[in-house]
Amino acid sequence: MPEPAPSRFHLPSRKGEASGGRRHPDPCNACKMPVITESANTFGISHLAREFSITARAIRFYEDQGLITPVRTGSGGRVRVYSQRDRARLKLLLRGKRLGLSLQEIRELLDMYETPADTEPQLTRFLEVLDARRESLQQQLVDLTQLLADIDGQRADAEQALRVLQAGGSPAKAAPAPAGSANGAAGADARNAAS
Repeated sequence: MPEPAPSRFHLPSRKGEASGGRRHPDPCNACKMPVITESANTFGISHLAREFSITARAIRFYEDQGLITPVRTGSGGRVRVYSQRDRARLKLLLRGKRLGLSLQEIRELLDMYETPADTEPQLTRFLEVLDARRESLQQQLVDLTQLLADIDGQRADAEQALRVLQAGGSPAKAAPAPAGSANGAAGADARNAAS
């Protein structure tokens, strides 16, 4: 059975643009916009934006960074047509962003996958990048745990000071220890015991 021909339709770049956000059959006389062909091998910017739940502006940014390279068609090259390669690179790029990798790290990994010769160096480098990211996240976790403990100590001091004030105590006796002081929660308890 022959494969169906690719559908031709207008992909409006903005919601409500002349077309009311609807697709028009070829030719699109209703809005005078160029018509691009989408097949199983090519995609418009709107299609990719919907598929990956990102904005067309984000896709254009990645294009400006040289991470994806669509073919430019239409008058003045204003219409972008993305290939399967661009779609795959965008998918890997977004996966790298979710992992917290920098654009430079993502570029390096994407460029390695352009050479299909030997995957061992590619996988080795990918593991190095992942290990470095994991180490960075572990340090952030340690830092955040310490920060949360500091916040809990300051909160306990402030709650104690508030109870002293509400019980009619002196504001001087109720003042919490300054942030970062050695007194912390124990200092607040010692002040309350002295009163």
